[in-house]
Amino acid sequence: MTSCFRNRSACAASTSSAASRTRCIELPWLAPVCGVMLTVLLAGCGAGAPSTTKTAQAADDTAQSQTPAAGVVAGKKVSAVSATEPAPPARSGEDWPVFLGSQHTGVAGETGISFDWPKNGPPVLWKKTVGTGYSAPSVRGNRLVIHHRPRSQGEIVSCLRADTGEPLWEYSYASSFSDPYGYNNGPRCTPLLTEDRCYTFGAEGKLLCLNLADGKKVWERDTSADWKVTPGFFGVGATPVLEEGLLYVLVGGQPNSGVVAFRADNGETVWENSGKSTWDGAATDDPGKPTYEWTGEEMVVSYSSPLVATIHGRKHLLCLMRQGLVSLDPATGKEQFHHWFRSRTYESVNAARPVVIGSRIFLSAAYKTGSVLLEVAKDGQSVKEVWQDRRNLLTHWSTPIFTGEHIYGFSGRHEREGELRCLSLETGKVVWSTTGFEGDLQKLRRDGTTGKIVNTETGEPVPFPFYGRGSKIQVGDHFIVLGERGTLAVVKISPEKWIELGRTSYDEISYPAWTAPVLSRQRIYLRDEDSLLCLDVAPQARVE
Repeated sequence: MTSCFRNRSACAASTSSAASRTRCIELPWLAPVCGVMLTVLLAGCGAGAPSTTKTAQAADDTAQSQTPAAGVVAGKKVSAVSATEPAPPARSGEDWPVFLGSQHTGVAGETGISFDWPKNGPPVLWKKTVGTGYSAPSVRGNRLVIHHRPRSQGEIVSCLRADTGEPLWEYSYASSFSDPYGYNNGPRCTPLLTEDRCYTFGAEGKLLCLNLADGKKVWERDTSADWKVTPGFFGVGATPVLEEGLLYVLVGGQPNSGVVAFRADNGETVWENSGKSTWDGAATDDPGKPTYEWTGEEMVVSYSSPLVATIHGRKHLLCLMRQGLVSLDPATGKEQFHHWFRSRTYESVNAARPVVIGSRIFLSAAYKTGSVLLEVAKDGQSVKEVWQDRRNLLTHWSTPIFTGEHIYGFSGRHEREGELRCLSLETGKVVWSTTGFEGDLQKLRRDGTTGKIVNTETGEPVPFPFYGRGSKIQVGDHFIVLGERGTLAVVKISPEKWIELGRTSYDEISYPAWTAPVLSRQRIYLRDEDSLLCLDVAPQARVE
């Protein structure tokens, strides 16, 4: 563990922050990271009569010959708890049962969290080696579920005790997914937990419903087989959302199955929509191609998780698809409006979730797309742009957070471009931005033996100086920030300047740490390519 946790305040760089970016690029020990990566964790829609033609596959106890049996991992059976056994006792606090928490925004509802962290950061309660993937863990009560893939095996859904990391059950199945760009081959979508069910969506499109008590399969759907899905750049990466008994999934099927609603209890298809009916003939923002012509071969899905929101008294299922934003009626699938929002670069994606602010919707993406603020009409059938800016915030995958009339988010397609920025909601102007480091780089060097960054004056290891394309969650008037090279920081929320109260790091969490932190019941959970770490942030947990 390395740390420089102390009280401090730092003013942010200028809005251009060109100097900070140049220093970052010139560092010989900061290797540039090229290409793109999606978590979701790491997350559409069309007019016309939705189809209801597909039926669910019956849950079946007989595994395919090439599929590992549920509950068997690497030849070892993992004991499951009884379906009648009560959940292990949980510490008081709040669940984090879905992607970005119970509010779907990355904003925690917990109070009483300690930010007076000891010198070396919050104490480690437990740590576990896990398989690869970008999905975040989800916590309900004292059960934590993580979806991952050991490098030599298929995908695994693991349920652990949230307080100790003790295994409760595991469900595994075969996967042959290989990321075409060389990123990891594990699941991207975060498990969704209810009182008695666990829903997962694998990198190849397998949609599973398991009993949360014992991990037994309730139903499954193979979306890649049931629909004509044009493969995405990085596999399946939009976490489903559950509302009033329906599970909404960005399947990405041609021609009009971009979004599919399933019955959560049995997996039956209720409706499907979005694709050609939405985008064929739609107006774009490209002067060279002002109208989009549907080919039937394009990708439909995106890497942005859908969101259900009520605006002007009307419910909207908001789906930021590859082509742009679509609102569907959650009950029927009927399109309510759409808005083109896409990079002019072919190899590009939308990955950050839409942010709803009253009657407005904020969107942001990388690949020179930038951001836009939309106002929803009172009848819910159209939107208009309040402002649009291609340079103010270019969010790669970490969903921005709105608080106190400002939007805070990470900007940058590549690590060397990564900055945390504060935007005015009303104008879209950048108020401040920071790379996460305002100190003297001459006082830092990389240790040739350990690879760690050390202070040249003390010889002590310190956290990596820059956030890169970090992620964050909000707890009260603080952000908990995780940099992509494992730097864990506490930032006081301020529209005036960047105020970092302290930072630390742990040997177990290193690049690429692309999964947002999770906070549940006074514990922070962090994951990277091969580790899951549980930290104690209860007020009494201070250990020097």
